[in-house]
Amino acid sequence: MLRDPVHNYIYIQHRVILDLINTKEFQRLRRIKQLGTASLVFHGAEHTRFTHSLGVYEITRQICDNFKRNYPSQTAGDGLWDDRERLVALCAALLHDIGHGPYSHTFEHIFQTDHEAITAAILTNPTTEVNQVLRAVGPNFPEQVASVIQKTYPNPQVVQMISSQIDADRMDYLLRDAYHTGTKYGTFDLTRILRVMRPYHDGIAFNFNGMHAVEDYIVSRFQMYQQIYFHPVSRSMEVILGHLLTRAKEIYSDPEAAHGAAAPYLLFPFFQHQFDLEDYLLLDDGTLTTYFAHWRQSSDPILSDLSHRFLDRKPLKSAVFTDQTKAKLPLLRSLIEKAGFNTQYYTDTNNSYDLPYDAYDPKMKKPLTQIELMERDGNLVELSTVSSLVNAITGKFTGDQRFFFPREMIHPEPGNVDLFDPIYNQFQQHLHNDNII
Repeated sequence: MLRDPVHNYIYIQHRVILDLINTKEFQRLRRIKQLGTASLVFHGAEHTRFTHSLGVYEITRQICDNFKRNYPSQTAGDGLWDDRERLVALCAALLHDIGHGPYSHTFEHIFQTDHEAITAAILTNPTTEVNQVLRAVGPNFPEQVASVIQKTYPNPQVVQMISSQIDADRMDYLLRDAYHTGTKYGTFDLTRILRVMRPYHDGIAFNFNGMHAVEDYIVSRFQMYQQIYFHPVSRSMEVILGHLLTRAKEIYSDPEAAHGAAAPYLLFPFFQHQFDLEDYLLLDDGTLTTYFAHWRQSSDPILSDLSHRFLDRKPLKSAVFTDQTKAKLPLLRSLIEKAGFNTQYYTDTNNSYDLPYDAYDPKMKKPLTQIELMERDGNLVELSTVSSLVNAITGKFTGDQRFFFPREMIHPEPGNVDLFDPIYNQFQQHLHNDNII
């Protein structure tokens, strides 16, 4: 058993799970924060991909126990739970995030990596400790576990436990992120949801009398995205991080610069986009942070300044813009450039939108698994058709578009700029007069 602040205890009932936890690839997740730059806004959010992965495992274990107890398969093809699927489900739950890189999505965007593809590679590559543990179960077991994460595994019940609009992954990160950020938005009745979950031929459904618990989950997820995941300061720090890595890539692509104590040797394969799995697994949040500390002393003023802004939490300011006001952004950028900032590295636009819930649409590029409620007679109804609350947000994207710029444009620092330069007044007037606020 492992003590956990969200689930109280995490029960390890199979030797293979303990062996997977003890692999070097899984232990690496201790050094990757779950929420990345959000910890610079919510100071308690220091939890990691490691703790989250254990939580997803524990929720999946509870689902399997519930299915075995209440919905055991009696005959082949009856749509109930075959407990022989337990181990592949538990391993997939535990390992679903093992391919994440440092600072997760920002790193992935800059270096065009794919954490899901890398997850599958870690599971199936014979050089990894994870693969060796999985192969001890069976020669094809690593590929089976990988196929669950890739959503190609033939049993939809197992896939939907890990990946659907209400799965073990989402349920754990909402509860865990709410706990560590000190907010209440992400809390919902996990116990009730697990009690009303049930297997059927095409996946997982929820007893109709559990509809309100499911509604509560949907609303909690909606609120977490608006208040936590889309927080403008966290997004600002992501922008700085992205520009910092881009600047480093530009500088260290020059062979003459690729030497000395500050040279990021572990990042060279990514700058050249010629990395392999071994290169990838050497990286974690601490590796990048160490490079940033070196770069703070860099002779390149942009690399040095961006490192300082990221390490010392000096976020950019931001303003919401719309399709109607975005035509003013070039003017704002020109004023920022006149003030002495390189707009390539000190401005950006960023949009964050989330779809709280959507009904199944086969025309979508990545169709979502809709939430089904099962009535007493076994008839299935899609959630938004019977819940007016969920129907109100179904298919509706929420979020905003922001323009990021140096804080100095509205709060000039004495000694660094001419406080009487009209550029700053012009910039601020355009922000307010054009309703870009």
